[in-house]
Amino acid sequence: MKGYQWHVKEADDNLGGSRDRGGVLVKKGTESARRRNPIPEYPKVESWKLEGGNSSSADCCSWDGVNCDEETGHVIKLDLSSSCLSGSINSTTTLFHLVHLQWLSLSYNFFNFSEIPSTINNLSRLSHLNLSSSYISGQIPPQLLDLRNLVSLDLSRNYFFEAPGNQTHYLELRVPSLQNLVEKLTNLKVLKLDAVQISSPIPHILANLSSLTYLSLQDCGLRGEFPTKIFQLPNLSVLKLTDNSNLTGYLPEFERSSPLTVLAIGDCGFSGTIPSSLGNLTKLVSLDVSFSSFLGELPISIGNLASLKELNLEACNFSGQISSSLGNLTQLDYLDLSHSHNKFSGQNSASLSWIAKNSKLNILLLSDLNLVVFMNNTVANTNPQKFFSIGLRSCNLSNFPNFLRNQDLLQVLDLSSNSITGKIPGWFLNDSVPNLRYLNLSHNLFTEFSQHPNVRPPYIISLDVRYNKLEGPLPLILSKEMSEYLVSNNKLTGEIPQLICKSKYLYALDLSNNNLSGVLPQCLANLK
Repeated sequence: MKGYQWHVKEADDNLGGSRDRGGVLVKKGTESARRRNPIPEYPKVESWKLEGGNSSSADCCSWDGVNCDEETGHVIKLDLSSSCLSGSINSTTTLFHLVHLQWLSLSYNFFNFSEIPSTINNLSRLSHLNLSSSYISGQIPPQLLDLRNLVSLDLSRNYFFEAPGNQTHYLELRVPSLQNLVEKLTNLKVLKLDAVQISSPIPHILANLSSLTYLSLQDCGLRGEFPTKIFQLPNLSVLKLTDNSNLTGYLPEFERSSPLTVLAIGDCGFSGTIPSSLGNLTKLVSLDVSFSSFLGELPISIGNLASLKELNLEACNFSGQISSSLGNLTQLDYLDLSHSHNKFSGQNSASLSWIAKNSKLNILLLSDLNLVVFMNNTVANTNPQKFFSIGLRSCNLSNFPNFLRNQDLLQVLDLSSNSITGKIPGWFLNDSVPNLRYLNLSHNLFTEFSQHPNVRPPYIISLDVRYNKLEGPLPLILSKEMSEYLVSNNKLTGEIPQLICKSKYLYALDLSNNNLSGVLPQCLANLK
């Protein structure tokens, strides 16, 4: 791929101008950058062409990712997100001569952990700035606070751990501080600073940003008590604070007029009780209070959240019965009640019967909830419900769930630490779960595979059948993508097949405490 540079014609803000004032080298991004990117990448700048090699006649306004003002011809929007950009951003980059720019996105590129240049304040007309997931680091410069027209600022997900070397790269907002930013950028509607190291309390004046619609401060090292008034901002639709373990606070009484659609305060130090007024948040589509210290019962009013699609109560301290009002949440596609910190009591199996009626639910995580899940295995599964992920660890199952037939979308299944006896059904690994990637059947009472033990799903990555009573030969790996193969503490016999070495990414192999015989395959020494 050829290298490109950004150029600018100083007089009229054209990107195809005649003066080369340095720029960002454009080349293929790194593998790690592409893996993190949920947006398809392609080199937009590769299509930028000078007409007949003449820079003065180039119509940059027609280039991919470039928008111009129809009257003046000035470049006002530049969207180079996911464009395979690489190199460093520095103060001489010609980008900072586009003084009429109003909208700039350089997200999902690889800028080699360079800092945001102080010349960012040249772009004084900016209303939207997105540098998320762009491999930048260092202290956010005070000059960024000169961008008083900013309505949307996204600097999130610029925290990276580099191995080997154990180097950590991240953005910091300390000098200036979060308070300085809030004092200066009073027009903000969207503020996303996830993984920016702030390490301070949240300033109370943040509650003065009445136009704020989206606030995301996840994993920022926040501490102190969260100002309750922020919950009650009149236009706030999305509030994300997860992974700030030193941030304390309480939930307020919520008004029916609240515009909240997303409330994520998992793994924070929030405590007290969940108010019954939670049921007033009828626009809520996602609620995460996982790993929290809330006490008491989950209010019945949660059943009023008819629009809820995601509910995460993992590792909470709720007591009492699982409210039957959960049955009203017919739009749920993600439900996590897992881990034993929950102190739900009573006949919880009965109150969970609504799950079978919810045809939209595709992620179901009930592991370690200390409940009994009853399955009707007398007839073939006719439920059209399709799951992506199922967690039923420690759910006192005694039979292999028949509803797993024809789960052709299932990718993750955990049935470990139950009391399932008998054979692993042949229908399960043959045709019912062709997209399965992670399978955990460990710590059960399985005795054998019902037929030749081929691990059939072509995409399987992790197989864990440890601590069963499996007899017969080792299950054969037919996936070259396998990374974990764990079959210890069974009664498996025979030799270790050469086929095991065809897994290119195998890093965990446990065959111990079986009755295997023969010679170790030489190829095992070549596994990296």
